[in-house]
Amino acid sequence: MERVYRLVMSCPDRVGIVARVSRFLADNNGSIMEANHHADLEQGWFFMRNEIKASSLPFSADELARQFTPIADELGMTWRVTDSGQHPRVVLMVSRDSHCLADILNRWNSGDLQCDIPCVISNHEDLRSLAEWHGIPFFHVPVDPQDKAPHFAQIQRLIESHRADTVVLARYMQILPPELCARMPYRVINIHHSFLPSFIGARPYHQAYERGVKLIGATCHYVTADLDAGPIIDQDVIRISHRDQIEDMVRLGKDCERTVLARGLRWHLEDRVLVHGNKTVVFN
Repeated sequence: MERVYRLVMSCPDRVGIVARVSRFLADNNGSIMEANHHADLEQGWFFMRNEIKASSLPFSADELARQFTPIADELGMTWRVTDSGQHPRVVLMVSRDSHCLADILNRWNSGDLQCDIPCVISNHEDLRSLAEWHGIPFFHVPVDPQDKAPHFAQIQRLIESHRADTVVLARYMQILPPELCARMPYRVINIHHSFLPSFIGARPYHQAYERGVKLIGATCHYVTADLDAGPIIDQDVIRISHRDQIEDMVRLGKDCERTVLARGLRWHLEDRVLVHGNKTVVFN
């Protein structure tokens, strides 16, 4: 794939933002491979993402960021520059269900997900062989229901020692403590087996069955201290009927879960997700 630098930004809306950024890139002979813009008229906020052909610029991504800083400061931007040639490090966390982990590892192994996976962490031993078959270290960190603090302290040490850029909860069935969420804002991704905000928390398929819903779904979202209430990255649904039992809903829902999680993770890795408040703009 063509190596690109991604320039992603948001700022108060005003006339001339696109022209100013484009002129800066053109003055440096930057070739724009992809450009996305969105203006939130209600909030008065502007969002922008550019992919610039790395070989067209006479300098590195770090130098691009240094030279762009005065413009970003002038326009009051929240922004970042990333290099597609430097793969993000993604730590995967799981419990016993294998479908999301297996799907991510397959996509990673085939090159569909451009990232490095330094380890898999779990509170159970069940999925060790799956991770190690892919050549990825597996860490079993048991959790005591009466005292979860040691578990999360070890989780934090593993995340830091493996220099994780992103953590993915691929059906990890524990609630992260607020302090861990605060350490990695918008860098922890969860898949919830419900079309949020309906049926938050545990056993959402059972909740949906009791409610008699006709659609079930899955939600990929960033993790915050508020349970299942972080900014939503992606969602999808599957139609069901009165004939479907809870077991059927679980079986059908797994297909939805793995697809939504993989899609959301890919968009995150490609810097296509911009967070503003508790909402996202996704340039998919």
